[in-house]
Amino acid sequence: MQLHQASWPEVETYLARSKGIVIPIGSTEQHGPNGLLGTDAICPEVMAKAAGDDAGFLVAPTFNVGVAQHHLGFPGTITLTPATMIAAIQDWLSSLRRHGFERFYFFNGHGGNIATIEAAFAEAYAPWSFEADPAPFACKLRNWWDLEGVDAYQNELFPVGLGSHATPSEVAVTYAAYPDAVKDVAMSPKIAPNGPVRDAADYRARFPDGRIGSDPSLATPALGEKIIAKVKAALIPEVTAFFSETAPAARAAAE
Repeated sequence: MQLHQASWPEVETYLARSKGIVIPIGSTEQHGPNGLLGTDAICPEVMAKAAGDDAGFLVAPTFNVGVAQHHLGFPGTITLTPATMIAAIQDWLSSLRRHGFERFYFFNGHGGNIATIEAAFAEAYAPWSFEADPAPFACKLRNWWDLEGVDAYQNELFPVGLGSHATPSEVAVTYAAYPDAVKDVAMSPKIAPNGPVRDAADYRARFPDGRIGSDPSLATPALGEKIIAKVKAALIPEVTAFFSETAPAARAAAE
């Protein structure tokens, strides 16, 4: 079930059986000459929906703009500063906690978000860390490619040209979700260069078409469907286990 497609009575009913919610989180940034700007948000959104539909857990609207300053040399990229993103995550958590949610599984599609999401978690926990009682909620961050078996699987599908940005695996997932958006673009060079990621101007100079080490022309909707299925199979048990955790305060009261 998706939160933004549910009525409030449906959410109230859900909360009677589960206090957990999955929050897809990504970015709106360039993904090379054939990748969609929404790739990093579309991937966790599509994967989370597939898993949530099967397992019955609630999926929040996608947090679809992240920390992507280094991509601003390419038209269409939208970014938040880390401070803005941290503040926004606090507001999401406060709103959802107000309704009774206690387990927040942030399902991430953009590596550039990781440090900021973890800082947001630290901010959320900070008031409780100065008190004797544990926080009555828990946050978890998982990148979709870090789920069990997923990284090995995408390397199996793309032994050459996977790279680290505008990868054929993430582009394939977006093509599976939006087959009308498939773009046939010749890559030159076939495999993009590798190098460090710094500021926006430096990035555009090092990686003229936006790719890093990848050949996203290998992407197909069929391969995207396979990756979504692989992620779904790994995501469901991990989310289920996280939602089932018992808070320390509850354990103490039970002893």
